[in-house]
Amino acid sequence: MGTDTCALGPYRADLVETYWRWEQDPTLLVGYGRQAPESLEARTEGMADQLRGENLRFTIYDRTSGEPVPAGIATLLPDHAVRTAEYVIMLAPEARGRGLGTQATRLALDYAFHITNLRMVWLKVLAPNQAGIRAYEKAGFRTAGKLREAGYWLGQTCDEVIMDAVAGEFAGPSVVTPLLPSR
Repeated sequence: MGTDTCALGPYRADLVETYWRWEQDPTLLVGYGRQAPESLEARTEGMADQLRGENLRFTIYDRTSGEPVPAGIATLLPDHAVRTAEYVIMLAPEARGRGLGTQATRLALDYAFHITNLRMVWLKVLAPNQAGIRAYEKAGFRTAGKLREAGYWLGQTCDEVIMDAVAGEFAGPSVVTPLLPSR
């Protein structure tokens, strides 16, 4: 599922070392507020559980060069009882700053609303991560509130911004709906 420049595909066990390498990037560690890197062995062990789980995990592909190149991970963590999901994205360091995160997020929302039939998708982002907030806004998320001093950024406490996107406000363009038969 994708556009000319970005696509979402299956989460792949053969890419575990690539995913792990991306997750060790200091910028990502700061952005997620995590304090310690994970070993490749631990990441490999956790991969089997992730592949069997109910979460919707996608590999993000950069298609700007024509050939799809893995560039990140997009995850929807659904709560089926209320038809919502938390959204998490991780981009490779070399894939950042080119709008790929916004495109991948729009594709994930398209999937969430038109295939999984979720009514709302939400996320948390650390307040100092202004580039991330702008990308989420471009993709269709809106600020819903904040959790005061709930995160850390460069050793200092910071707020976590809560953002959401609802199905009724998803303005597309959709890559899913043109594939469906007319009503």
